[in-house]
Amino acid sequence: MSVHTAAPPVPANHLLSFLPHIDRQRLIAQCEEVDLVESAMLCERGERIERVYFPIESFISLITPIDQQAGFQIGMVGSEGMLGISLALGVDIAPQRKVVQGAGSALRMDAAAFRRVLARSTSLRRLLDRYVYVLMTQMAQAGACTRFHLLEPRVARWLLMTHDRAPGDTFHLTQEFLGYMLGMRRVGITKAAGSLQDKNLIRYARGMITILDRAGLEAASCACYRIDRDAYTGVLGC
Repeated sequence: MSVHTAAPPVPANHLLSFLPHIDRQRLIAQCEEVDLVESAMLCERGERIERVYFPIESFISLITPIDQQAGFQIGMVGSEGMLGISLALGVDIAPQRKVVQGAGSALRMDAAAFRRVLARSTSLRRLLDRYVYVLMTQMAQAGACTRFHLLEPRVARWLLMTHDRAPGDTFHLTQEFLGYMLGMRRVGITKAAGSLQDKNLIRYARGMITILDRAGLEAASCACYRIDRDAYTGVLGC
């Protein structure tokens, strides 16, 4: 992971764009810009949170371990949000495993510095309270989606979520992360992805996904994708 000075004045993190200019600049001044490497573990569940991250080009999987299995992805954080939100609730223990799914840049801040900035900014506190609500809504929707929806619409949903956070139409997505996303064995995932490819919605080869038909993929997805987007824009995007 390389480190360099954060680029002023405004990073491409959508969540921070909602802050007033003074509050945003005060927070950015306490950050350093880092390049996150794919598959790097930023924090294990139960560990103390030492840093928070505001992704710019990178995106990070939130994974809940299940028994002796690798785990199940319950959420994803990219440039629309932040990693380490439980610190805003006064809890410094990580509730999930955090693994970099998409490599790229992010703003990183020490936990102590984040608490200081948070204590001084009513606007940041209000924004993060709203963001916590959005995450709670999205995680609840993920649980319902896993229980009630078929595999292929769920694959389409997670591919759309990844596409939203990736810098382009083509991105690297390993079988490991597809397994995390869906809690399924490789054979089921391969079948669902193959079906989407046969419909010319995606191209999947050697771990690389290309979105060919975004509108078609949205039509193939379950309603949970739109519900997640509406929750974000309805609470934060107005």
